[in-house]
Amino acid sequence: MVAWNFLAICGISFLILEMFTPSMFFLNFALASFITAGISFWVKNPYILAVIFFILSFVSFIFLRPVIMKKLSKTNETGIKSKYIDQIVKVDTEITSTSGVISIYGERWEARSENGATISKGSEVKIVRNESLIMYVVQV
Repeated sequence: MVAWNFLAICGISFLILEMFTPSMFFLNFALASFITAGISFWVKNPYILAVIFFILSFVSFIFLRPVIMKKLSKTNETGIKSKYIDQIVKVDTEITSTSGVISIYGERWEARSENGATISKGSEVKIVRNESLIMYVVQV
């Protein structure tokens, strides 16, 4: 079998594996396979092609995977972070570093002042983080 055919089949196989296990792991091998298949038109030695494949796999795993994972994690925010963090809400009861309540989306949440300041009832605050069932806020 010609080297580029073998490498192209490997690349397609890695893409299929990536579809079943979306972890951005096999995508690196697929990319390395396709690039090595292109290089195989000029380089005929299978040992050199194997070294090129492993180097490209390693480089794409080290440099490309973190970029892709970072990009995907930004676009797929769910849960508390996307729904509550950075929202502006009204204070139901005075907020201190040890007590307080806010309402958001018709829900009551325990709240604490992020910087230890006392925030009066009726003020607007911004939710900056949460720990379990407690929202930490700063005055707007």
